[in-house]
Amino acid sequence: MAAAKAGVRAARSVCEGLDGRRPPPRVTLEALEPSVEHGLFPSKSSVGERVVVSVDAFADGHDEIAVALRYGPAGEEPTEVPMHHEVNDRWVGDFRCDRMGMWELTVLAWMDRYATWRHDTAIKLAAGQDVELDLEEGAELLESAVRALPDAERAEAQHRVAGAVEALCSGDPAPLEDEELAAWMWANAPREPVNTWPVQQLWVDRPLARCSAWYEFFPRSTVEGGPARPHATLRDAVDRLDHIAEMGFDIVYLPPIHPIGRTGRKGPNNDPAGAPGADGSPWAIGASEGGHTAVHPDLGTVDDLVDLVRAARERGMELALDIAFQCSPDHPWVTEHPEWFRHRADGSIRYAENPPKRYEDIYPLDFDTADWRNLWQALHDVFSFWVERGVTVFRVDNPHTKPFEFWRWVIAELRAEHPELIFLSEAFTRPKVMHRLAKVGFTQSYTYFAWRQERWELEEYFRELSATAHYFRPNAWPMTPDILTEQLQHGGRPAFYTRAVLAATLCANWGIYGPAFELVENRPVREGSEEFLDSEKYQVRHWDLEQPHSLAPLLTALNRIRREHPALQHDRALHLHPTDSDDLICYSKRADGLGGSDDLVLCVVNLSSSERRSGWVHLEAEGLGLEPGREVVVRDLLGRDEYRWTVGANYVELDPGNLPAHVFSVTVPEPPAERAD
Repeated sequence: MAAAKAGVRAARSVCEGLDGRRPPPRVTLEALEPSVEHGLFPSKSSVGERVVVSVDAFADGHDEIAVALRYGPAGEEPTEVPMHHEVNDRWVGDFRCDRMGMWELTVLAWMDRYATWRHDTAIKLAAGQDVELDLEEGAELLESAVRALPDAERAEAQHRVAGAVEALCSGDPAPLEDEELAAWMWANAPREPVNTWPVQQLWVDRPLARCSAWYEFFPRSTVEGGPARPHATLRDAVDRLDHIAEMGFDIVYLPPIHPIGRTGRKGPNNDPAGAPGADGSPWAIGASEGGHTAVHPDLGTVDDLVDLVRAARERGMELALDIAFQCSPDHPWVTEHPEWFRHRADGSIRYAENPPKRYEDIYPLDFDTADWRNLWQALHDVFSFWVERGVTVFRVDNPHTKPFEFWRWVIAELRAEHPELIFLSEAFTRPKVMHRLAKVGFTQSYTYFAWRQERWELEEYFRELSATAHYFRPNAWPMTPDILTEQLQHGGRPAFYTRAVLAATLCANWGIYGPAFELVENRPVREGSEEFLDSEKYQVRHWDLEQPHSLAPLLTALNRIRREHPALQHDRALHLHPTDSDDLICYSKRADGLGGSDDLVLCVVNLSSSERRSGWVHLEAEGLGLEPGREVVVRDLLGRDEYRWTVGANYVELDPGNLPAHVFSVTVPEPPAERAD
């Protein structure tokens, strides 16, 4: 009974909220996409990218309906375009954004009296029925549309429809076929009552946010040689940029460059006892030399960082800084703002723990502090400090350990002045937490890619990522300084090769921890651990980049392929094709009109690091946008071989010791010209 009464109250409230001068809208709108949490958060796009909007729109009866899409930069007059019916009451429209910042979109729907008249009258005419009155009714619809216009527009409109009105009144049905007239009526005829979806926001980034290749390196490890000069500087790091640029990377990412605390400083291999002269972890931020806006004195100065930013840009790359909001016990904030930290029962500040692990060299910030407003502002000012010095890309360490609302606020504040900023979320945490961080504003997000290794795991995971691409931009990393998977430890160079191909082609954004990755560094600190032996996190390393087993040629080829093929530059058109081997994964990506291209790329990868695999891949017509049985030419962009395949079953064989993967460009040959007799 209570539920029934509640339903009656809800129905009455709807009626009471209506304008008594007109009936309620008859067109129902449901399931609009893209929409994030029913409009609570903006969806994402980028300059030049196609935004596809779809909605369920339907009404009672058999009359025709009209559905319109409105969009544009927030605060400006919107553009309105018709949406078209696809199937089962699903309507679709699209547009492209030409500038960064916040955009808005909405959908409107109404009963289309003119379209209904055209549809019904055409059927009657084809059936040989008398349509004299119907034609007169069409003329009245045209004239009523003119009468409803403002005075300033009425004379021109009257001239526009006069010929059609005269024809219809004289019994001539020709205006039924006038598509330009129909478009004019769609835009100008009265629409009341109209149903309007609540305005949805869309954040538009620059193209680098949609597609990027990241290269991470520790600047203190950029001098080749022995212990005579173990610690490099930011000026030394400039010399590494040419090598990275030649491989085609877009973003050079530096772990924290700040002074490292001395209290609790870790030694090599995370030795809690430390050692005299230990380099320490760059994530133990802050010492007497300064905190988050200072540079480690052994690395150089803030001006040196500015010069490194400039040098990267001169080579076509951007510099990303690591933002890790945590402090060493020696950070200036510990004495200046002890209220920003959590204290133990004995009055000491609580260091970071992930039981049973202890991090005596790090104090986490207390976001429940009563002084939270000043803490938030101080963290905002850290970003602003580096933005003012030319940094526009940030990799954020462990954002899942800070409040979601802090990130929502600080990212919005920073973007209000600098819409070009890019924020990469490093959050290897629970899925819902990762996705919430993307919703509150992070541009890109680390993923579980490193641990998705079997074919079924990869397929399931990337289907999931494709479904959330309107707000969650995945960034695939085969390894990080914290993650050396068992597969890489035991799979050798073939495992590194295949993981690079998968990351670079499954995701529009990808990154490597180099030079460890390019030099196939795979020694764990101990069996069963994912930590590196002699990890750069705790000590300076020296790398010989000229090793013959280097993956630099592969990385160069992958980044070149990504630049040349728009199909690999977004995450919205991935299709997974069946194979008859669990070790063979096959997938395609289409450009989907990006840059006006119809580019199509097809990848086949052998997931076994030790065994040759062969079998049949079954190319599905839907994923390729081609009809079944159609012949295609596939050219291997890694091996340069060329084959003629069909949309259907095709044989493939891949050897991990030689070429573990195909990355094919797909073209459709022109059918042979008919011979004239």
